[in-house]
Amino acid sequence: MINAYAVNKAKGRFQRLEYDPGVLGPDLVEIDVIACGLCHSDLSMVDNEWGDSEYPLVPGHEVVGKISKVGTNVKHLKPGDTVGVGWFSGSCMICHSCLRGDHNHCAEVEQTIVGRHGGFADKVRCQAVWATPLPADLDVMKAGPLLCAGITVFNPLVQFDVRPTQRVGVIGIGGLGHLALKILNKWGCEVTAFTSTDNKHEDARQMGAHHVVNSRHAAQLRKIAGSLDFIISTVAVEMDWDAYLDALAPNGRLHIVGAVAEPLSVPAFALIGGQRCLSGTPTGAPATMRTMLEFCARHHIEPVIETFPLSHVNEAMAHLRAGKARYRVVLENDLD
Repeated sequence: MINAYAVNKAKGRFQRLEYDPGVLGPDLVEIDVIACGLCHSDLSMVDNEWGDSEYPLVPGHEVVGKISKVGTNVKHLKPGDTVGVGWFSGSCMICHSCLRGDHNHCAEVEQTIVGRHGGFADKVRCQAVWATPLPADLDVMKAGPLLCAGITVFNPLVQFDVRPTQRVGVIGIGGLGHLALKILNKWGCEVTAFTSTDNKHEDARQMGAHHVVNSRHAAQLRKIAGSLDFIISTVAVEMDWDAYLDALAPNGRLHIVGAVAEPLSVPAFALIGGQRCLSGTPTGAPATMRTMLEFCARHHIEPVIETFPLSHVNEAMAHLRAGKARYRVVLENDLD
């Protein structure tokens, strides 16, 4: 049996849930959860913002733990290995996308908390290929947010060949954005942070930003017009996209990883005139996940976290919902 915390309706409170996961499949592993990050996507699923939540819902897709069981086909992992599981938990392994290494684009890709139970629990299961071994130098209590927020901002650097010589902007200094600053700084880029919150300016500089721009000040945005090669937006709200497109140099790219619910209003001539691009990516494939974790371990990159016991998940969710998280919440498993 697996013990977990679940909500039974949209915007509901968490309650204890016990469920039987059934026989462990041959390609699966079972993981004893040590800690699990709390992501804004968990909040979106709890509230059914995207219309695909099923209740009871056990969120949690930034899972770190130790393998307790392996399926009969699993040869590369063993009980006792420390691994992490992010947004995806399975893929078909035989389609064109999987065979070329883009498992995250599999048409049958399984999402850890969509139609199945996630990591706000004492145990969680996933396909073995999606259980990523953690480098020994990573703190297990801080590794969870890397498995979603970290890979989400790292993946586009690989996909679009962002180079150390480039000037890169980051919109939003939150759970994703603060990790983007840290990663981009170590990637070698000249980094500009965009934030509407003045009290985050010093934090942004400490986390790797060379420049900080107040996104509410039109004059500051005009000052950097035409200067950035790549801008990554980590926010989940509508922005003045025209102003950010103006900040791009010719051939620049505005890249979206924040789940904005509203359609993006982008003028065609802002793209055509400077041959600029608008794009987006999901989290990464297993190989990219491993590369990201190795990069973070090598450069001592870790999220800024606040911790709560899993039994206090309702308090933790209220903290996140109120916008008070600095900068990522991690739940430590204390289930009996």
